[in-house]
Amino acid sequence: METIPHPVATQHLPAFITAPGETDVLMVVMVAVLAFSVLAFGVLFFRLHSLPEQLAHKSQKLQAELVAVLCLISLFTHMHIFWIAGLILALLELPDFGTPLNRIAGSAEKLAGLEPGEGAARLPLPAPDPHLVPERVPARDDGPLKLAAEPLALRGEPPPTKPRERVHA
Repeated sequence: METIPHPVATQHLPAFITAPGETDVLMVVMVAVLAFSVLAFGVLFFRLHSLPEQLAHKSQKLQAELVAVLCLISLFTHMHIFWIAGLILALLELPDFGTPLNRIAGSAEKLAGLEPGEGAARLPLPAPDPHLVPERVPARDDGPLKLAAEPLALRGEPPPTKPRERVHA
């Protein structure tokens, strides 16, 4: 059976008008375009939000972790002032105060006749407060475990020190 258009209908219908029961090609294409656009906008949005963090990590700045936190705060609160502050911190070069101070400390140790880095290990321990010092209890023998009579700080041994580390980038 052949369908004949109504005599009042125009002879040339536009291509985006489909017959009843057939697939609407324009709608399928627009759904694909919309899905791609939303995905592309999301990727662009997240890439833009992480831009200050990427700048700070590329240039190995000390304040990179602060910049990363500011970017996350901006992302979750939608307050763009945090993103702007992170971008400014990522682009600024903060002065290095640690190196000159370490050189001054090394020179002072050298003048005092100590090896560099040895001054911190030779600091005298503060005198213990007699009210806070526990009574001396003899060590008891509990087999393989021996309990010490006094803590490490009261024996006169300096606590183990770690070398200062620069914040990782």
